[in-house]
Amino acid sequence: MSGYVFIADDFTGASDTLATLAEAGIAARLCVEGPSLSRLPETPRGQGAFPAVGIATDFRACAPQAVEPRLRALMPMVRARQPRFVHYKICSTFDSAPHVGNVGAAVAVLEEELSPALTVILGGQPSLQRFCLFGTLFARAPDGAVHRIDRHPVMSRHPVTPMGEADLRRHLAAQGLGDLALLARPELAGAAAVLAAMAEGGGRRVLVDAVDDTDIEMLGLALSLLETHGRPLLLVGASGVAEAVAGKAAAAGSGASALGPVAGPRLALAGSRSAATAAQVAAASRYTRLPLGAKDIAGEGREACAARCAQMLAAGTNVLAHLDPEADYGLAPDALSESLAELAARILALHPVAALAVAGGDTSGAVVRRLGFDSLSFEARAGSGVAVCRGHAPGTLLEGMRLLLKGGQVGPLDLFDRFAA
Repeated sequence: MSGYVFIADDFTGASDTLATLAEAGIAARLCVEGPSLSRLPETPRGQGAFPAVGIATDFRACAPQAVEPRLRALMPMVRARQPRFVHYKICSTFDSAPHVGNVGAAVAVLEEELSPALTVILGGQPSLQRFCLFGTLFARAPDGAVHRIDRHPVMSRHPVTPMGEADLRRHLAAQGLGDLALLARPELAGAAAVLAAMAEGGGRRVLVDAVDDTDIEMLGLALSLLETHGRPLLLVGASGVAEAVAGKAAAAGSGASALGPVAGPRLALAGSRSAATAAQVAAASRYTRLPLGAKDIAGEGREACAARCAQMLAAGTNVLAHLDPEADYGLAPDALSESLAELAARILALHPVAALAVAGGDTSGAVVRRLGFDSLSFEARAGSGVAVCRGHAPGTLLEGMRLLLKGGQVGPLDLFDRFAA
């Protein structure tokens, strides 16, 4: 029992965890949920201590009733790999609610199916400027200040899951994840003994603070020492979980690498309407920017838009097609993502490119699925929380395509220009 399986509740977060593991020198592959899982690639051992496999889903955008059967369907594959660590990867801001993206309901299914020795929830990811202290979550905002999450200028006004509670025990209890102990920061130095006592004494769930990298290291050490008697450890949190578990492997050698050259123009598609992505679009000087109207993403208008983009790509021009943050497209979020994915597919059918960037978690997942990729492997990091990957679609022209996938609120201002350089 030595492996690591992560199930991510959105696509860009999944690619960030893939990057974290790969940078630690751990052989890792990210698979797309669906029929391709029956062709799950083997993950040969790298320099790290164990191989890792991830599964990217869209559970964050789904009701718990829709998640349960899909999560249970993944369990035979998870059990077959006999992992020591099963990581349910969620947003670093704990973006979730009882009716959508319910973390508690997913954890309940995983506990029932896997009988873990202990369920450990990591509250913070300092490397991404997310901090958890005495169970309360804080996050740095675009204004540069650190805000309690229920007063965060973005997350407190999230259009689907606005954060109204900063105490993560209360937030998760509302999703059915009650009976949650707290390992607070002043007690982290003794984390190994505390977790061991909980595991031996029938303790079930614990929330762990994290304010800086030292906290992550102490948790990682405690997890590596924990005797589980052959049962997996269920870990819940953002990529800080992978940072903790990979700590010893990371010390053995980094798998990070610089991007090599890729010929031809870039296609970029921004489906996020966050302020951060809007600023990145405005700063993209190496592209012809193409704002999309409602008529450009459906019917004959989409065909015309695809042809226009393909013509520019054929002329060697980088193209950045993006939503207007203020426009009403008259579509539900998932339908809008699917429309953008279809537009990307039409463009690439007319003029294939070797490098594609997608902004927006839902849009990234929709594009990867629509284009038919089975899995992704890590190539390099393009910024905090942003991975550049290779897409794998054996037997197609898309095999080996360079993919930059980012969530709406992450990445440096010049992200798109760096991708085109």
